[in-house]
This record gives sequence, C-alpha cells and structure tokens, in this order.
Amino acid sequence: MNKITATIKLLRPLNLFTSAIAVYFSSLIIGSDSELLLIMLTVGVVVCFNAGANAYNDFVDYEIDKINQPNRPLSLGALSQDGAFYISVILFLIGSFFSFQLNDGAKLISIGIALPLMILYSGFLKGQPLVGNIVVSLILGLTFIFSGAAFGQVKLMIIPAILAFGLTFIRELVKDIADVEGDKSAGLRTYPIVAGISKSVRLVTLLSGLVGLGAFIPYFIDIYGIFYGILLILGVEIPLGVVVVSLQNNPGKTSAIRGAKLLKFSTIIGLLAIYLGSIYDI
Repeated sequence: MNKITATIKLLRPLNLFTSAIAVYFSSLIIGSDSELLLIMLTVGVVVCFNAGANAYNDFVDYEIDKINQPNRPLSLGALSQDGAFYISVILFLIGSFFSFQLNDGAKLISIGIALPLMILYSGFLKGQPLVGNIVVSLILGLTFIFSGAAFGQVKLMIIPAILAFGLTFIRELVKDIADVEGDKSAGLRTYPIVAGISKSVRLVTLLSGLVGLGAFIPYFIDIYGIFYGILLILGVEIPLGVVVVSLQNNPGKTSAIRGAKLLKFSTIIGLLAIYLGSIYDI
C-alpha cells in the first residue's frame, strides 16, 4: 500500500462522501441548494473536520486497531502515527478556515462545539461506558444543526439531527460489541465490557424500538408525507429490525460488524425520507 492510498484509506472516503451527501440533502430540505459557494464551504467544513477526526482517531487508537482493525493503514505500517497526527491537524485547520467564511452561528457550532468534542471523544471519552457513544452521536447530530445554521434555518434541521443522534447511538453501541476484544486489551471501559454482551444487546433492542417508534412521530402528526413513511420503513425500520434479530440470534462480533455496516447508511436514507416527505406532502 503506497502513501497516497494509505492516506485516502486513513480518512475513510466513504464516510466523508456520506457526510457531504448529508450536507447537500440539508440544503435541499432548507431550499438553499442554489447557493453553490455556501454549500461548498459547508461541505468543506464537515468533510475536513470528519477527515481530521478520522485521522486523529487512528492516531489515538493505534494499539487498539492492531486487534480490532488490523487492515487500517497505521496497523499495516503504511503510515506512521506522527503522520496521522499531522494530517489531522492540517485538516482541522483547513476546516476551521472554511468555517470562518460562514456566519457566526455556524462558526460557533463547528469550531466552538463540534471540533472540541471530536478531540475530547478520541482522546478521553471514547472508552467511557455510554458517555463516548453519546458524544459521538451528538457530533453526528450537530452536522445537521451546523448545516441548518450555515443555511439560515436551524429549526428545519432539528428532526434530522435527532434521527441522526438516535441511529448513531445504536450503531456506536453495536460497534462497541464488535470491538470488545481490542477495547478490553487497551483498558477501555465501553458498555459491552462493563455490562456484558447480553445487556448490551438488550439495550440495542430497547433503543431500536424507541428510535423506530419515535421516527414515525413526524409522519403521524403530518409534518412529513407518505414518502417519508415509506422510505423510513425501508431504510430505517427494516435495518433496525434486522440488526436486533441478528444480534439476538448470534450476539457476537460477526453479527455486530454486519449490523454496524447496515446502519451506516440509515441516516442518509432517513434524510432522503425527510426531504421527499417535506416536498411531497401527501
């Protein structure tokens, strides 16, 4: 693996593409899709901060990833720890530069709240039971609040932010189930390590039920139309159900890895559901 390929893999391009799509869908929901420069700056902030956080996370998790993620660039020796750190600093600086081109609300959310949380999460909070899950879920939810602030309509992004928070919380808990071996070797105290796999699966089941039911509230009270309900079932409810059944039948690493991958795109499908449900109010 050469340095360029390793750097691209370090930054997790699929996750970055997903975050860029999330910002674009946000602009569609708000109706700011014609403001190309604003969209590009907002996407630039989100992508650079997420890429920087990914690089910093691999820097911090070097020893853990040797067990949990042996094919990551640092685990393979394709990049050095110092290299990952410098890449993260550069990306954080570029993202901050883009953020300074936006309004005060967007600057506050991105630089004043999201960026410190990203650093605190990877460096200090990741291994704390449920606290780390809550923080990373909050960061993902803030993506939509930030987009709303940048596009001047925070209110329209509250429901997407709540949905993203709930789905991310479940996915992070599922990922912790998959990463028990490596996390335990590093002395982390994630919820599955502290409470056990069985209780963690029960918590995933409970949270999936709450998020699944809660996500339907905007449809039942006529905020969004029928397309929201249809896509919600296909892209959110069914994946949640599959993850729960899979974990209950086989509460191990394989099911957890598959479940985390399945839930990765549910937030984007949920956002698409919100967009179509808002413009086709039938």
